[in-house]
Amino acid sequence: MTGSAPPARLYLVTPREFEPEPFAALADRALAAHGVACLRLDLGAAPEQQWRVAANHLLPVAHAHDVALVIAEHHRLVVPLGLDGVHLGASRAPVREVRKALGPDRIVGGFAGVSRHMGMTLANAGADYVALGPVGETGALGDGRRAEDALFEWWAEVIETPVVAEGGVTPADAARLAPFADFVVPDVAVWSAPEGIEAALAPYAAALAE
Repeated sequence: MTGSAPPARLYLVTPREFEPEPFAALADRALAAHGVACLRLDLGAAPEQQWRVAANHLLPVAHAHDVALVIAEHHRLVVPLGLDGVHLGASRAPVREVRKALGPDRIVGGFAGVSRHMGMTLANAGADYVALGPVGETGALGDGRRAEDALFEWWAEVIETPVVAEGGVTPADAARLAPFADFVVPDVAVWSAPEGIEAALAPYAAALAE
């Protein structure tokens, strides 16, 4: 995003484990306090019924705030649950096939890690957005590589498909990447911040508004 492009927006990702009813209330507070574009439900390896229950709690909250609710990986649940789309990452489901199955009106996003090639492949296949990351520290798992600022700068200059910055993103990262990213995912720790979700998100919202 350069020039007169709209400012980057917040994109929230759920924790892997939560109790649906209290978390829905927490999400409602987050979406009411700050301008959020999208909420991703990601329960990792949880059984299908947990995904269904969580989605049923979160969907009315998201839609009450005009926020899209997408599900991680499980594209076959999108239509039955009335969700807005899917985020493809670990499953590596082909974007073109998922797009054909879901139709043109639902969101199909993909995760490219730190790979320009994977990002371009997803964009060329018709992804509505491509997520790059991790940006910051996310623990000892993985290969330790990070999506550097230069990758986002290159993307903004060359690729038209919107880009998401995620993975250990701090408010300082958000401020630095705001001119180049279309969406920024705050670190998942914001959900359990002792100061409350509204206050935890405030620095991110302020960084993107600058």
